Amino acid sequence: MTENSARAHRPTTALRRAKALPPWSLLAAGAVAGGLLGGAYGVVKPPVYTATAYVVAVPTAKSDPASALGFAQAYGRVATQLAVLGDAQVWAGVPARTLQQNVQTATSPDAPMVAITGTSSRPDLAADMANAVSRSLTQHARTTRATTNVELQQFARAVRPTSPSSASPAVTGLVGACAGGLLGGLVLLVRPRRAPQEEAARPAAVPGPALAADAHGAL
Repeated sequence: MTENSARAHRPTTALRRAKALPPWSLLAAGAVAGGLLGGAYGVVKPPVYTATAYVVAVPTAKSDPASALGFAQAYGRVATQLAVLGDAQVWAGVPARTLQQNVQTATSPDAPMVAITGTSSRPDLAADMANAVSRSLTQHARTTRATTNVELQQFARAVRPTSPSSASPAVTGLVGACAGGLLGGLVLLVRPRRAPQEEAARPAAVPGPALAADAHGAL
C-alpha cells in the first residue's frame, strides 16, 4: 500500500469507527468533557463579590410622590456619570473608570428608590464602591434640591458580603455537563448513518461449533 493510499484509507477507517460507536457514547463523552471544562473554569476563575446600597427620593413640601418617582429614575441614569463619579472615586480609592465598569444601578417603576451595586473580586471594595457612589449621588442631588424639589436620602448602606455571588465550581461543572451533553446530542443527530449497501455487505455470522454439530446430526 502506497503512502497516498494509506492516507486516503485513514479517514475511511475513522469514519467507520465513528459509525460503529453506540449512540449513548457521544452523549456521555460530551457530558463528561463539558463537566470537566466547566468545573475547571469555576476553580480557575476568581470569585466575584457583590454589595448593594439603596437611596430613596423624597418629595419636599413643594413636590409630590409622582415627581419623586420620576426623579428617582433620572438619578439612576446619572449615577454612573463622571459628574457623580468624580467625588466617588476619591472615597472609594479607585479610578472613575473602575467605578464605571464595576458599578451598576437599578430603579423600580413603582418605588422612588435607586439600587447601586458594586462588584469586585474583593468583598470590601465591592461595598466601598457602592457606598461611595451612593454618597456622591445624594450630595449631587442636594445641590439641585431647590430646582427639583426632591431630596435624595440614603436608605441602606452596602455591607461587606460574606460569600461570593459568582457561581461555584459545582454549578459551572453542572452547566458544562449539560452543554456538553447537548453538543453530543447535536453531533449524534448529524452523524452519518450506515448505508443499506454497507449493511448488506456485512458478513453473515458464522455458526458456532454446537450449532454446526446439530446441523450435521440432523443430516
